[in-house]
Amino acid sequence: MRILLLGDYSNVHATLAEGFKALGHECVVASDGDGWKDYPRDVDLKREYGLKGNASYLWRLMKALPQMKGYDVVQLINPMFLELKAERIFPIYKYLRRNNKKVVLGSFGMDYYWVYVNSYQRPLRYSDFNFGDTARTDEEAELYRREWIGTAKEKLNRLIADDCDGIAAELYEYWVTYQLFKEKMRFIPAPIKMPDARAEGSYRKNGVVKLFVGISKNRSAYKGTDIMLKAAQAVQEKYPERLQLQVAEGVPFAQYQEMLNGSDAILDQLYSYTPAMNSLLAMSKGIINIGGGEPENYEILGEEELHPIVNVQPTYESCYEEIEQLVLHPERIPQLQEQSIAYVKKHHDYIKVAQQYLDFYTTL
Repeated sequence: MRILLLGDYSNVHATLAEGFKALGHECVVASDGDGWKDYPRDVDLKREYGLKGNASYLWRLMKALPQMKGYDVVQLINPMFLELKAERIFPIYKYLRRNNKKVVLGSFGMDYYWVYVNSYQRPLRYSDFNFGDTARTDEEAELYRREWIGTAKEKLNRLIADDCDGIAAELYEYWVTYQLFKEKMRFIPAPIKMPDARAEGSYRKNGVVKLFVGISKNRSAYKGTDIMLKAAQAVQEKYPERLQLQVAEGVPFAQYQEMLNGSDAILDQLYSYTPAMNSLLAMSKGIINIGGGEPENYEILGEEELHPIVNVQPTYESCYEEIEQLVLHPERIPQLQEQSIAYVKKHHDYIKVAQQYLDFYTTL
């Protein structure tokens, strides 16, 4: 099978491509590397702004488009799969649709359905856009509503969702918000390439719990990292000899991984029900995830035994309590770390996930 993966978030498509190739399929990733994260790709569609940058990007895109034909499947990371205005993506989508056998839309992040459903229908107890029946009104949530609702982005998303052959959702939350298209949608876990060896955490070496926090540029409040970090700092202040805190902000993916190695636990995604790519990557290394691990996450996977995620509610108090309990009861760490590795290997191994995608493609 010939597969084109267009765009990337959090290394999903680059990892999935490795799985496809391991199974004997031809796969090309065309992306911008997810901006400053600089994930690997076969066709570089990174855009530098300014007159020179814009001209270079458009030239490379026009050069690449003729090569984006004749694929069995084209999978889009998002309706906004190129660094262009939505109005300019319409004809490119139609070109891809016309010149390839099947098109699959990925539900992997921010889009109209994620914004609208969580803002107004609110099927989740909490999300990036609601707390219960109350809409979040922080600056970034409002910004995304203005970007996606009643705009060309909404129109593009609706067109692609209606027109494409299939929709793949990698998190329980995304699966919920695309229920309008349940007949052609499938939940498929995120792909993770298991590391060759695990890095021993700080606790096993010197008895100090090392806690890692990764902060995305300009998205700390939106993702809840600000609350998690304040809670961690408060616990560290109370137990300075027992907790070490490391913060990585806006670093490339390769550097991020190096900084992550040797940690005992990671704080990530306060408003999530499920672990996303960064959390899963950490778990594959034997690093405990303190973040989203709601019952729905395990239910959609059919997992009844391995529950290694330290689940937190979206509050400062919940974060503080769970971090403090881990520091006070470090005897829990070895078992949670071993379960984390087993959990990722069982549900997220990149070759297993790639096969699930292939099975999905053949049903379309």
